[in-house]
Amino acid sequence: MEKANIAVVGATGVVGRTILKVLGERSFPIDKLYLFASKRSEGKSIDFCKKAYTVQRLTEQNVINANVKYAIFSAGSDVAESFAHVFNKCGGIVIDNSSCFRMENNVPLIVPEVNPESAFNHNGIISNPNCSTIQAVVALKPLHDAFKIKRIVYSTYQSVSGAGFRGIEDLRQGLTGKPPQKFPHPIANNVLPHIDAFSDDGYTKEEHKMINETKKILGDDSIRITATTVRVPVYYGHSESINVEFYKKATRESALKILSAAPGVKVCDDAETLSYPMPITSEGCDDVFVGRVREDKSVESGLNLWVVADNIRKGAATNSVQIAELLHRGRP
Repeated sequence: MEKANIAVVGATGVVGRTILKVLGERSFPIDKLYLFASKRSEGKSIDFCKKAYTVQRLTEQNVINANVKYAIFSAGSDVAESFAHVFNKCGGIVIDNSSCFRMENNVPLIVPEVNPESAFNHNGIISNPNCSTIQAVVALKPLHDAFKIKRIVYSTYQSVSGAGFRGIEDLRQGLTGKPPQKFPHPIANNVLPHIDAFSDDGYTKEEHKMINETKKILGDDSIRITATTVRVPVYYGHSESINVEFYKKATRESALKILSAAPGVKVCDDAETLSYPMPITSEGCDDVFVGRVREDKSVESGLNLWVVADNIRKGAATNSVQIAELLHRGRP
């Protein structure tokens, strides 16, 4: 396959470093690799495939000089808003991990196992969904195709790595008794029903992201969705309790059969052996683990699912690289 120039923007962060790791693991055909970050990280050295690369400051001139085909962003909405179109003007396609462009009509929101065809209808920018949304829709899409979803109730249990290095440090330092620096309250030995800023309606932005992004990715605005997102004292791996109501009859047996054949899904569901998804076993993996599948007998047709995935890998880095692979292969 033809090689391409690749840029990683925000290369020194938790997700940026994992993007590099995934690019190497999946042997993405790279010609030249460019690492961009803020002035604070300029000049740092990062190893990639046994070669040292120097981090460059993200400036318009440095972007022009790089001439990349794909730029994978993990540097926040402000950086995406300022620099995505700079890469576009130089002929580059931006794959952005921030929320900056996700709900824009002309920007596809892509999970390759769910809506790969939409990736090719872009104007130079493709958005990577929120980490908690990605794992949810990987599990929900095959069920939606089979039974058509009427309503979803999301309850999430999200790890501190979703808040970056500072979130991880809050848990580490908090276990020694030090006060939090990232979170508004201690996360060690605690649970915070609060991720991102609160909106006027009492929901947080994280909850609105899950609601709106699910509808966009599944292409169905008629689905009724509510969400409660919670931060828990776990380093890596988001867990989700998902209650789904369908229009067509869904049974545990039919759902397990569908999920077992779904791309990107690994079923882990055996009560006799106490086998069910856990964040500790999802860490470092790219699959979305699904278990505790059972019928919700309070409605005519409903299921409860327990869905777990590594939020830094499938929830961010791996999904971004998969999008780049999809674009580089081209339409089937």
